[in-house]
Amino acid sequence: MKENFKSGFVTLIGRPNVGKSTLMNQLIGQKIAITSNKPQTTRNRIQTVLTTEEGQIVFVDTPGIHKAKNKLGEYMVNIAERSLNEVDVVLWLVEPTNFIGAGERHIIEQLKKVKTPVILVINKIDMVKREEILTFIDTYRTEYDFAEIVPVSARSGENSDELVRVIMQYLPYGPQFYDEDTITDQPERQIVAELIREKALHCLQEEIPHGIAVAIDRMKMQNKVMHIDATIICERDSHKGIIIGKQGGMLKKIGSTSRYEIERLLDCKVNLKLWVKVQKNWRDSDFLMKNFGYHEDEM
Repeated sequence: MKENFKSGFVTLIGRPNVGKSTLMNQLIGQKIAITSNKPQTTRNRIQTVLTTEEGQIVFVDTPGIHKAKNKLGEYMVNIAERSLNEVDVVLWLVEPTNFIGAGERHIIEQLKKVKTPVILVINKIDMVKREEILTFIDTYRTEYDFAEIVPVSARSGENSDELVRVIMQYLPYGPQFYDEDTITDQPERQIVAELIREKALHCLQEEIPHGIAVAIDRMKMQNKVMHIDATIICERDSHKGIIIGKQGGMLKKIGSTSRYEIERLLDCKVNLKLWVKVQKNWRDSDFLMKNFGYHEDEM
């Protein structure tokens, strides 16, 4: 074990769309957490790993803490709240604002039950005037006793080095959990499924609510080409038509943008085939939830 090496687990929380996935990708320097302007796109606890000379940070990205509407919602809230007590540091990412809304207050109530040090990260500082940042810091400081407050821009990367330095201060000394070159412990299939889902959400924009899932039916390497068969699952027949599009145009677009990203991720040629299937109410079915990789026992 290296002398004076630090290692620990850090969870990233925040309301939907505040930029958690963008920040994660900025810190790790690779596109891992999917980014979408739709809320609740992160479903599993994506573990990404940042290794520096000083230590190793394992990021556990929880789904947003929000009030549950269905089984999927309940599952996501349970994971989020439980993981706050299991980590060494909680990063709470917020928008730059003087107003603390109901969603933020809900998170503050959860944080008050936690013994873990909380670092407040004020994101999107590239969108506001410098002198305003101090007033945002003051607004939050009166609500909760944060270990540290760090303003950043997840998009441009401004101040992200400082954030890593601050996180390291709160990690215990300990062994390296992963090899230097490990970036994530998510199985490849899961990352590929999430990438396809991200591309589908981007291509469809506002046409379909986020009731889609992606199942990888086959993933096999043959003659240096990765052959992937995947099914996009939606909740309604009308959605299926939209996903396929006129003369299959939309599905082709989802397929080609996904393939490009997957080739970059796996660093090999990819042959991707996509299907679309309707599974009504899959978000309220325990069986289907398990089918798409959401397991209670992983929480």
